[in-house]
Amino acid sequence: MNNSINDDLHAGASVEDLVAFLHRHPKVLALTGAGISTASGIPDYRDKDGVRRGNAPIQGPDFRSKEPVRKRYWARSMVGWPAMARTLPNAGHHAIASMEKAGYLSAVLTQNVDGLHQQAGSSKLIELHGNIHRVVCLNCRTEFSRAGIQVLLEQANPALAQTTAKALPDGDAQLEPDALEDFHIPACRHCGGMLQPDVVFFGDNVPRAWSDAARQALAEADALLVIGSSLMVFSGYRFCRMAAEAGKPIAAINRGITRADDLLSLKLEAASEIALPELLQQMSIQTS
Repeated sequence: MNNSINDDLHAGASVEDLVAFLHRHPKVLALTGAGISTASGIPDYRDKDGVRRGNAPIQGPDFRSKEPVRKRYWARSMVGWPAMARTLPNAGHHAIASMEKAGYLSAVLTQNVDGLHQQAGSSKLIELHGNIHRVVCLNCRTEFSRAGIQVLLEQANPALAQTTAKALPDGDAQLEPDALEDFHIPACRHCGGMLQPDVVFFGDNVPRAWSDAARQALAEADALLVIGSSLMVFSGYRFCRMAAEAGKPIAAINRGITRADDLLSLKLEAASEIALPELLQQMSIQTS
């Protein structure tokens, strides 16, 4: 791991440029993506060129309409969840929480579902794609903790409970069970309804309430700071387009290309867990 951002810098912008950006714009909305969580051990979806890694993701309509798809999802999630549950925020998450408390960020809008911003102490947080630590019944809308569902999954599927596999993003695992006919998925204990993680699957729309909260946060901000996101998913990229259309400047900290490169005022090509602590140091912000 490098000790200085200068060892990790590939673009023209510097930490000093970002300090000036934050001083010029007192109400900055941070938009974060998967890149901020890689230092916590959560794999990123995409490489530095924005190309997606691995197999095609499960589609929300398929999850809800096809039992084999649900079984595959919950089996992989059951194996991948323990590693996800042990994940802790890294220096980048803590730096963002410190910037918010010091008044340099008006809010944090995250595309991540890992809950690490909450753990780090961010309070003005909008989780655009939900939170993997919650499960919801699609019938009665009762919410459950993912940790509690894990207990039920392991009790119902003891043979698979001892399996280990390579971790994938969002609590998934690189696992293709041979036979899932006997795999049991817990149902809602209140109404017997179908359970789904409280996240936005591919193929689904962001719920109106979450989208409205994000739009309001952008409307109240005077600039946007993208951290650790290639912005290849439109639900995140659209906020860059909205900011640009409103004449609000956009800065980014990201390794590799972003879909909004042509909209950026400045870009620091660096790992957020290195760049953000150095930013705090230069701004004399105490780490939370």
